[in-house]
Amino acid sequence: MEKVSIRFYNDQLVRAVWSSDQNKWYYSVLDVVGAFNQQDDYEKNRNYWKYLKAKLKKEESELVSATTQLKLKAADGKRYNTDCMDMDAVRRLALSFPNTKAMAFIDWFTSSDNSIDGQSRKKAYALFESNMLDTIQVGTVLGLQQIHGYLFDGLYDFAGQIRQKTIWKDGTLFCRAEYLMENLRIIERMPEGTFDEIVDKYVEMNVAHPFMEGNGRSTRIWLDMIFKKNLKKCVDWSQIDKKAYLSAMRASTTNATAIKALLSNALTDDINSREMFMKGIDYSYYYEQEDNL
Repeated sequence: MEKVSIRFYNDQLVRAVWSSDQNKWYYSVLDVVGAFNQQDDYEKNRNYWKYLKAKLKKEESELVSATTQLKLKAADGKRYNTDCMDMDAVRRLALSFPNTKAMAFIDWFTSSDNSIDGQSRKKAYALFESNMLDTIQVGTVLGLQQIHGYLFDGLYDFAGQIRQKTIWKDGTLFCRAEYLMENLRIIERMPEGTFDEIVDKYVEMNVAHPFMEGNGRSTRIWLDMIFKKNLKKCVDWSQIDKKAYLSAMRASTTNATAIKALLSNALTDDINSREMFMKGIDYSYYYEQEDNL
């Protein structure tokens, strides 16, 4: 099956597709050009690449021959042949740009896969092919620990371990460490038979924040597993705007109306789709990504 990925640079989407023949990722040139120029207008990026491609061809640049066409899904949901380049060609393409923004992208581009998030995301991708999803105790604290341990094993020394310290984030105080285990037992017993019950349970787990780091990425997978088991649904995370999601989650500590609306509108019955799972991982990690500006 086709392996695809979505990366985000300053909120701009960069699509990628895995070549099994070449054993490496290929990236949409139009998306890369847009990231270089910080331009999200498709027609402007297409025209710029058309001009640059002709210029490179006239100069007999090897970059033209390094470009290959692969099918990628567009905004209309259809797949089209798209000019793509591997990582080395993208680096060389950046040298053809007259602005420093291109090199800023390359700095991020070449380091992001080696970061903790980058390595953890690769582990998350592997979840779909592994048999671990069949062994996770859905909706339980142990199940959430299993997910966290898988995502961050070897990256954090506390992978899969419930925190022993009280933590804050962006001015929000999460459950105090001395009450955490008791609260987690209460959350585990919460019902999960309806949409509202499932989201209420998810919100309470977010407020508890059981790990020192990596809570959101783990809990969104945990949430989808509960939806799949009890409602035969999952979330199409690509339908949920990053800022809207973060705002709704902050508000959910006192009022869950906004997050329930976002999740309800993004539910799909496409629960066995590899592409849906991978897209969910990409967007989940995007929610945690800080701006690069």
